[in-house]
Amino acid sequence: MAKAKLTMALSHYDRHIPLLDGSVQAEGVDLTVLEVGQSHPLKHGQDRHERMLQKEEFDICELSLSSYLMAKSRAMPFTAIPVFPRRLFSLSQMWVNADARISSADDLVGKKVGLSTFQTTLSVLAKGDLQSQYNVPWRKIDWVVSKEEAVAFEPEAGVHIELVAPGKKLGVMLEQGEIAALMVPHPPQQALRGSPKIRRLFADPKKEEMNYFQRNGYYPIMHVVAFKNEILKREPALALAVMTAFDQAKQACMAYYDDPNWSRFVWGRHLFEEERKAFGDDPWPHGIKKNRANLERFIGYSIDQGLINKKLDVEELFASSTLNS
Repeated sequence: MAKAKLTMALSHYDRHIPLLDGSVQAEGVDLTVLEVGQSHPLKHGQDRHERMLQKEEFDICELSLSSYLMAKSRAMPFTAIPVFPRRLFSLSQMWVNADARISSADDLVGKKVGLSTFQTTLSVLAKGDLQSQYNVPWRKIDWVVSKEEAVAFEPEAGVHIELVAPGKKLGVMLEQGEIAALMVPHPPQQALRGSPKIRRLFADPKKEEMNYFQRNGYYPIMHVVAFKNEILKREPALALAVMTAFDQAKQACMAYYDDPNWSRFVWGRHLFEEERKAFGDDPWPHGIKKNRANLERFIGYSIDQGLINKKLDVEELFASSTLNS
């Protein structure tokens, strides 16, 4: 019997290299793995989330956790496996204008703060973390977004969300003081170029994030891997097969760092060992059991921010064959 021919869209991360180069393959499927970016184009373009959610362009796709929860709550035709290929702490992704007189998170109240979109996973995490970790009410901040939402929603009454004019860039607006702060998944180009007008909100973000990990016990999830429902209905065994392939790819990736010169970092191996001491052997676990608290907190943030209108059980989110993982 011929194997099903499917496409899977992923970002180019070290943990995906074995899938992209074919050294790890999912059993029972002829899988073409495509490098597709989100904010930045890769080999097969960008806007990965929108292309999946709005056009169902891929059979399997690395997808925003936030947008996936919104899609699931609206009975859109997607189902995930408990594989989480992107994670971020929000605290390093909070940038401020150096002249905006912001010395602590409290100073964001009443200010204009930029986001990719209101529902971008990093945006949801940042708003939720400001409120839950620093007692900063996200509803008292004026939010400025750079593009239309991937999944439509009606904001809560009184929440202020402004869409920037076409052609305007949030990084430029931050540098010029048109917005006071910016919270996005990738550092603004102006910060990467060393602009003296932009700095991180927290002077020691690594310390903040270590404290966050010690309080909460996890590295926050950004993305899931989602199938079109029609694929799993036709071949339900693919959920575990693809999940197993991601497990194998992650193990292969870990072995890269046995070589002190695998990455361009002079102290790459030292950093690997330092992180293992700080975060344990695997801050990137797959499966439901080790990620339940992580997911439940994010579901709570999504309800509070008006993105979903009812609590979703973690088991509702994933293919039935993966529920014991």
